[in-house]
Amino acid sequence: MITVSILAKIRRMHFRDGFPIRDIARQTGLSRNTIRRWWLREPTTGEPKYPKRVN
Repeated sequence: MITVSILAKIRRMHFRDGFPIRDIARQTGLSRNTIRRWWLREPTTGEPKYPKRVN
């Protein structure tokens, strides 16, 4: 599960430190697609929304 602190870490690593997505993926353990989704497509740093589970 992605938390706000992980989102902040991803943004900080890219914008402040200049790391490419590949290095961020290695260091956080998240996939590159996940990082791309939360880094590029989400302009705000709010809590991610997940679909409700259906049992």
